[in-house]
Amino acid sequence: MIRGLIRRTLVSGEKLMICRFDLDRGVEIPSHAHPHDQAGYVVSGKIRITVDGKSCDLGPGDSYCAPSGALHSALALQASVVVDTFSPPRDDY
Repeated sequence: MIRGLIRRTLVSGEKLMICRFDLDRGVEIPSHAHPHDQAGYVVSGKIRITVDGKSCDLGPGDSYCAPSGALHSALALQASVVVDTFSPPRDDY
């Protein structure tokens, strides 16, 4: 696990999983890829998301998508809360 990051699975079904991530300022989720489609919504704070080499800063009410197999990473520019969905559900969570 990454220091300063708390992950909670809110609900998981056969085809979809929803998780809440609480990130302290400065927390970095390194570049990675997985076979799951991922879509996220920023509840509070500010994060920088990079998907396939393209970065954007997101704040409350903003959302993003990382398709299956896409390299993506995140940096918490402020303490933030993000809700992510994964399809299919992640076995490692």
